[in-house]
Amino acid sequence: MATVTPDQEKNPWLAAEARFNIAAEKLGLDEGIRKVLGNPTRELTVNIPVQLDDGRIELFTGYRVQHSVARGPGKGGIRYAPDVSLDEVRALASWMTWKCAVVNIPFGGAKGGVICNPAMLSDGELERITRRYTAEIMDIIGPDRDVPAPDVNTNDRVMAWIMDTYSMHVRHATTAVVTGKPMELGGSRGRTEATGRGCMIVTLEALKKFGLRPEDTRVVIQGFGNVGGMAARLMAARGFRIVSIVEYNGALYNEAGIDIQGLMDHRKETGSIVNFAGAENVDKNEALFRECDVLIPAATENVITSANANRLRCKILCEGANGPTTPLADEILAKNKVFVIPDILANAGGVTVSYFEWVQDRQGFFWNEELVNTRLEDIMVGSFNAVTAYGEKHNVDNRTAAYMLALDRVASAMKLRGIYA
Repeated sequence: MATVTPDQEKNPWLAAEARFNIAAEKLGLDEGIRKVLGNPTRELTVNIPVQLDDGRIELFTGYRVQHSVARGPGKGGIRYAPDVSLDEVRALASWMTWKCAVVNIPFGGAKGGVICNPAMLSDGELERITRRYTAEIMDIIGPDRDVPAPDVNTNDRVMAWIMDTYSMHVRHATTAVVTGKPMELGGSRGRTEATGRGCMIVTLEALKKFGLRPEDTRVVIQGFGNVGGMAARLMAARGFRIVSIVEYNGALYNEAGIDIQGLMDHRKETGSIVNFAGAENVDKNEALFRECDVLIPAATENVITSANANRLRCKILCEGANGPTTPLADEILAKNKVFVIPDILANAGGVTVSYFEWVQDRQGFFWNEELVNTRLEDIMVGSFNAVTAYGEKHNVDNRTAAYMLALDRVASAMKLRGIYA
């Protein structure tokens, strides 16, 4: 791929740009529209002074990027991590644009981040960072502008702080300014499981193409957090055989299937998945390459690269994480006929139920969990079928099909709106 060289392979913005260019080229997208959609609408960098518990003042850097708001308010999480970069936030914001368009919900794409190490900060310091960051980005967020959500190292408590800070500034409770909130503040039932449930739903659809039943399907999952852990629990309950769980500090294997609830209890007691009585400890660097039917990378970006893509031994790759596969690896997977369910489809269950939460907050009327899950399944199944049908019609792989479908929808919205001058 000419736009990404091996030494640039792990740059997330270049990866997003490369895939955008492929889809735009195949669509024959107008050059002007291509320029607009190839760049973020708005990027905000803020410096956040915070007084630490020991009295020192520290300066943190935060970002909020809005990639596109052509189809509705920006939508995307906020992550706290030492390695947050503007390129990463740009890429994630663009992926949110395409993700919302793939599942056809009325949001654009946005993303935020603060460079910090939450493990080294007290709860009070995290709250002060969050509230000052919120105050700094106040002018560009809001229920009709840009709706943040949790991401890496943020959670419902952080969303509650953001909602409260925003509400205090506008002088009234505004629950719809964020999603992923506590239930008591307008959160939605089913939100915690939504991303993992979405992965399971699209995997079930993919199995139909291979004539497989869940009980005959061996699954390897990388990551045992909110996405991987939930996917593992829900898939095990549906009869899938979860043969391996891979984490940052170790991996487990059991050909007969791992007892997921037992493993969750073990991790709660010990703080780790290793040394679980119901499975064998294995090399975490090799576990991804064990033979299986479904591989779900649900942890971090750039896990599958040109250096290791040839070693995968799965039929179906379901991307639970954002950007787990690099563009150079895409070419290898296509050559090896791996059926890829791309991230902008596979993990869209989270943003879909976030949309449901936003709708419920704005209505002031809340749904039961059965209704949330039924509507989520309808959207995920419909979106999976739309992407695969698009791919078959245009003779392209699933990732390219998902990008083409998303670009087509966003470009159509832009053309209908016209250019304001």
